[in-house]
Amino acid sequence: MRKVIENQLKFGQVDISKIQIDIRSRDEIPQLLLGLQAIYANHPLRRAVFDILRNIVPSNVNARNGRPGMDLWKILVLGTLKLNCNWDYDKLHNISNNHKNVREFLGHTLDEFDQRYGLQTLKDNIVLFTPELLDQINQLVVRFGQKLLGSGDSEDLKARCDSFVVETDVHYPTDINLLWDAIRKVIELISQEFDQLGISQWRQHRHILRKIKKLFNKARKLKRSNSNDAQKKAKKKQQAAQAHQEYIDLVEQYLSRARQDISILNQTGLGNVARILLIEHFIAHAERQIDQILRRVVNDETIPHSEKVFSLFEEHTEWISKGKAGVPQELGLKVCVVDDQFGFILHHQVMENQSDDQVAVAMIAEAKRKFSALNACSFDKGFHSPQNQQKLNKLLDHVVLPRKGKLSLGNAQKEHSEEFIEARRKHSAIESTINALENHGLDRCPDHGIYGFKRYVALAVLARNIQILGAGIQQKELKRLRRLEKISRTNRLAA
Repeated sequence: MRKVIENQLKFGQVDISKIQIDIRSRDEIPQLLLGLQAIYANHPLRRAVFDILRNIVPSNVNARNGRPGMDLWKILVLGTLKLNCNWDYDKLHNISNNHKNVREFLGHTLDEFDQRYGLQTLKDNIVLFTPELLDQINQLVVRFGQKLLGSGDSEDLKARCDSFVVETDVHYPTDINLLWDAIRKVIELISQEFDQLGISQWRQHRHILRKIKKLFNKARKLKRSNSNDAQKKAKKKQQAAQAHQEYIDLVEQYLSRARQDISILNQTGLGNVARILLIEHFIAHAERQIDQILRRVVNDETIPHSEKVFSLFEEHTEWISKGKAGVPQELGLKVCVVDDQFGFILHHQVMENQSDDQVAVAMIAEAKRKFSALNACSFDKGFHSPQNQQKLNKLLDHVVLPRKGKLSLGNAQKEHSEEFIEARRKHSAIESTINALENHGLDRCPDHGIYGFKRYVALAVLARNIQILGAGIQQKELKRLRRLEKISRTNRLAA
């Protein structure tokens, strides 16, 4: 049984719209809570957000039956807090059980010390969000924020578009440590399978892993010689080839044994089908890595980039080189964002094997579908292509998209105009948005799988927009307080 929020206030409970928040604090928690409070206090917006939250519960589940689940409003509060403050679940667990303002937003009174949240409860509930539902809430928050912080309407939206890399939670990939990951998972999974069947076939799996790890470390430490002496280089190369071959031979020995045992399990029908499929999945990974090691070390081949895998567990991970100083490469996925003049993120897209110029038109088309007042956008050169120039000019009144290469006379005049230069100068403000996203959750994604990655990014974008809303409200309130203080001082002096 799940509710969006408990309608009846408890004795001693403060209504969310009346909770006192430290308006002078520069921390991100009060800003986010102010944003959430504004959403709750606006009745039409609150109803719209609550209607979306109800879709978290699957359609085939009766929300009125079963044990009470966490209220959907609580999940929204805790999820946005986690992402916006870039906390792990342990930090969120501590804050949710001990922070006074946060517990008031969760509907608890000061006397409810016994009502505490379990760590696993938080993990199980926050992942109920879907990227689509988060995006729907985000659109409502942005429209509300534009009206509140703008001039009363959003008739003239000017946007900026750029991309950045969100890293996945993976180690630096080499062919030998990817092989180690594969054989480790094969042995761990098959030993679990046989243990559950009461068969001692793989009882020495820990000893086997230590043997393989020893040869892995030996191969890992042998690097190519930088000596000018040809004999020394040849000797070092031979030693490395021999160490890699010993490592591969031992791995193949246990892979062969695993294949035979899986064959027996399949024939007898005793094994867990899902686990056997997972073992076969990692065996295939191991076979690919063995092939690549032999080609690289023994045959001196250069492995094509298209054949490489950069993580066995986060297979969507890409090797991205953006040419940044001090950052030769990043392991993750690019995320493209469009923000407006108020700092709100209008639209985002996780880019899977896509370059900037391939998403430019789709980004603006989708952002304009959501916010029809969008009439101008600036980009950097990475988004340019002749087709993009034409299509974007049809979508927007003003397109600031610098061209690559030598410019024609007409294009040179356009890009040297005051209007174009001014827009280019303002475009750098999106770097502030990107930096804020990276500092508020989107530096590295700890969630698993491409779906988890997209959910994590969508929740971070929503949390950031709620914080921007709260920060705007905070600044308005601070200005009001300063005016009152100034009037008070003037009256005292006059008296």
